[in-house]
Amino acid sequence: MRRTLLFTLFLLLSVGWMLAQQTPRGTANSSANESTIQGCLSNSAGSFTLTDKAGKTYWLEGDTAKLSDHVGHEVRVTGTESTAASGSQGATGTAGTTTEAKRRINVTKMEHVSTSCSTAQK
Repeated sequence: MRRTLLFTLFLLLSVGWMLAQQTPRGTANSSANESTIQGCLSNSAGSFTLTDKAGKTYWLEGDTAKLSDHVGHEVRVTGTESTAASGSQGATGTAGTTTEAKRRINVTKMEHVSTSCSTAQK
């Protein structure tokens, strides 16, 4: 009887331990595509951009309501990153076509870092 009770207790503790080791569903997927970028915030005609230390420019979308107070400041934004191709055509319409990938971030969080930009502007 005592062995049966100890074996049952061992099984219950093992199952509890295994369940505690699993990642909750939804948590892993929601943050998997999120990026955090730090750089200098700019605004041109209502479009916000962030330029990082490497000179990469990101177009900011989504929750940008709080950004206007921080133009010219260094900020850290968190959000879902995506790229979209934007093409510009030459005079003939086909020859001289160039395609550049636009980096976009759908902002979910913004942190103020500094009132001046320390990132290199290229």
